[in-house]
Amino acid sequence: MSTKTISTNPQLAERIAAALLQIEAVALRPDPSQPFTWTSGLKSPIYCDNRLTISYPEIRELIADGFVSLIRDNFPDVEVIAGAATGGIPHAAWVAQKLNLPMVYVRDKAKGHGKENLIEGTIRPGQKTVVIEDLISTGGSSLKVALAVNDAGANALGVLGIFSYQFDKATEAFAGAGIPFETLSNYTTLLDVALKQGSIQESDVEVLKSWRVNPSEYGK
Repeated sequence: MSTKTISTNPQLAERIAAALLQIEAVALRPDPSQPFTWTSGLKSPIYCDNRLTISYPEIRELIADGFVSLIRDNFPDVEVIAGAATGGIPHAAWVAQKLNLPMVYVRDKAKGHGKENLIEGTIRPGQKTVVIEDLISTGGSSLKVALAVNDAGANALGVLGIFSYQFDKATEAFAGAGIPFETLSNYTTLLDVALKQGSIQESDVEVLKSWRVNPSEYGK
């Protein structure tokens, strides 16, 4: 199943990567003996917390404008902006405001009380929707949000995120679901910017690149 190809502006990708490094929303530890440990137990040379971006008006504006540009170029007929809980919610709100569109957000699981909603807000059958995420890792949670939109009778046109680790697993998952995705910045761009800034050394680059290809082997 083929999916639409979306291209991020390279200059914007560099600006966002630099901003994420500046506020330490992204941190790098290229020494395999001192990895970050993710919730899943995976050992990693990178930790990403894009929720920090909401505290910096200039950076969140840069991100929102980037999303708006991608949407106008690739999904001009969008009717609803959907935020993925929780990191995508504030960014979806800013994007929806800029585009003067309705917004909803999708929980990671349905509420256990009241109407037991999975999607909060009003979304109607057939409405063309773009999902906003803060981070795309393996793609599983982001796809779950897009499929929830489809299950509600609407039409998930695509998923847009702030940053991606560029795992092959995510690319394959989205391709298999027939849903396009793209992020404003990504791991490759981040490494280029970090090297230029002196945050990492040339000798670190190969280790960091190899982690992306075989993340489960890092530090072994």
